[in-house]
Amino acid sequence: MIKLRLKRFGKKRETSFRLVACNSTSRRDGRPLQELGFYNPRTKETRLDTEALRTRLGQGAQPTDAVRTLLEKGGLLEKKVRPAEVLGKQKQEKERSAKKKDATASETSE
Repeated sequence: MIKLRLKRFGKKRETSFRLVACNSTSRRDGRPLQELGFYNPRTKETRLDTEALRTRLGQGAQPTDAVRTLLEKGGLLEKKVRPAEVLGKQKQEKERSAKKKDATASETSE
């Protein structure tokens, strides 16, 4: 499977990223199939090769979450509504008990 991901480069604490297409099993900084863009998180500079990105997405390449966000900002992908964070059992229990307390408090006030 081909993934669209960010490849880190630059000096220590002054990182930049290249947006690359690579095999999903390859290393983060391994040799990519194709370089598709650039992103600098400090200056928020983004350069995207839109033709190549459309081609790769048409071939079924899957973007990572960070790349998906960049593509949404660049207008190449529609914003995807992501589900809310799944709560753990303890937090779910706390929310249920809080709702029960609110319900009983509203019943007693009526």
